[in-house]
Amino acid sequence: MKKNLKFLLKEILQPRELNLVFKSYDVVGDIAVIRVPETLKSKSQIVAEAIMQTHKHVKTVLLQTSAVSGDFRLRQLEWVAGERKTATLHKEFGCLFEVDLERCYFSPRLSFERRRLASLVQPNEIVVNMFAGVGCFSIVLAKHSKVKKVFSIDVNPFAFEFMVKNVRLNRVQNQVIPFLGDAKKIVKENLSHVADRVLMPLPERAYEYLDDALMVLKPSCGWVHYYDFVHAGMGENPVEKVKDKVTAKLNESNVKFRVQLGRVVRATGPYWFQVVLDVLVMG
Repeated sequence: MKKNLKFLLKEILQPRELNLVFKSYDVVGDIAVIRVPETLKSKSQIVAEAIMQTHKHVKTVLLQTSAVSGDFRLRQLEWVAGERKTATLHKEFGCLFEVDLERCYFSPRLSFERRRLASLVQPNEIVVNMFAGVGCFSIVLAKHSKVKKVFSIDVNPFAFEFMVKNVRLNRVQNQVIPFLGDAKKIVKENLSHVADRVLMPLPERAYEYLDDALMVLKPSCGWVHYYDFVHAGMGENPVEKVKDKVTAKLNESNVKFRVQLGRVVRATGPYWFQVVLDVLVMG
């Protein structure tokens, strides 16, 4: 129950206030990131104190005041309690990630997905991560599989800076090769037909890069791990909606393929979901 805000605050807030509270929050390293409805913003300090009392290692609480948006996938943050900082060191599956939450995208909620992909990588594979951020997916692959190379691309110069640091920090310089720039350009100029597997962990824009992902794969066959956000109302299957969308796109590209697996990674809002498809492309 440590990650359930309603549980933490049930003895502190009035029932009508408690009904408005977002149930979950993120802890990244020693920083907690909370969301509070505008009507309860004056209670942010109380929420922060409850979290810091529960998580003794949390030194800072930040309030998220906007949705994740823009090419760099950033969110606006306000300091609430503790040390005035936005940078931290996060540990996950034996890996260390330095990240500045104000300048780089990072979600601890994708930890299972990072480890899941690492379990799929076969020995000596070459992987291209088209949207690598601070290097989390790439480094987990390097530490928990026998991957040969992971070419890791990101357009955000701050994320790229932290990726380079994290590659050194985790001692995976021989496996993870960072690239700064837009994935379309990097793929065209440096990474055409080199990969056994492509990661596309940018749900907002992965669809428009699907053709580029196909260009990355070796001519024989390979895997595309595609992420998307989808709205699915009552009676609709979010995985099937994304599968239909991707199937139509790949049919236009005249490639043979099979969607091996589709799953909901997480709910992101009422009737909104993040979905991943594991797609085997066969030339």
